[in-house]
Amino acid sequence: MIRRHIPNTITMGNILFGFLAIGQTATGELQNAAIFILIGMMLDSMDGWSARKLKVESAFGKELDSLADIVTFGVAPAMLMYSSTFLNIGFYGLLIAACFPLFGAYRLARFNIDDDTGDKNYFTGVPITAAGGIIALLTIFNFIIPQAVISAIYMLLCVLMVSRIRVPSLKDIPVPKYSILITLLLVSLIVVTRYNQSIEYSSLIILAILAYISFMIIFILLKRKRLRDATATNEHDM
Repeated sequence: MIRRHIPNTITMGNILFGFLAIGQTATGELQNAAIFILIGMMLDSMDGWSARKLKVESAFGKELDSLADIVTFGVAPAMLMYSSTFLNIGFYGLLIAACFPLFGAYRLARFNIDDDTGDKNYFTGVPITAAGGIIALLTIFNFIIPQAVISAIYMLLCVLMVSRIRVPSLKDIPVPKYSILITLLLVSLIVVTRYNQSIEYSSLIILAILAYISFMIIFILLKRKRLRDATATNEHDM
């Protein structure tokens, strides 16, 4: 019984950080809001992985995950973009920002319908999780990226979410225990540096995120190499 609720508890944590991101945006703490979205992104990767490992995948968990995604990676990034980029054009800026959750909701609905019949190795369109994470990263780097570029990327992501572009899925790639430790370390860095005013936490967050992404890319490349080597060995034996 407890094992069955572990992934759903992680998903609820995702929703919590999505709401915290919206709250931080409302109070003007935009960088903190971006960090909360990134934490939600990590939790989103962990809930699906834990459900598969514990063999407790369910229709309820799938629907809960979609609701979490629309909050953390749809509404929260849209509010973040409105406050950081579109605020100066008023109501029209609000309408532009609204495109992200609207397109994201459409993409999630399509995914839920196609999931049982589609190719498991690919997503159709850019996942809302990835799109929301990119918006969070752009907010962190907005001091060096022109607002026009951020706006263009924002609208491009809206289109890509509902497009028919095939995006590789990483669902079947097992996540090693070390990645969980790195995630916990990254969250710890966020907490420690957030409350230590003598530390430039934003710089550390950027380095930590880059280290985390680099680790996962290296792991994926090594995994593919092992699969190719195994395939070559099997063909040689035949």
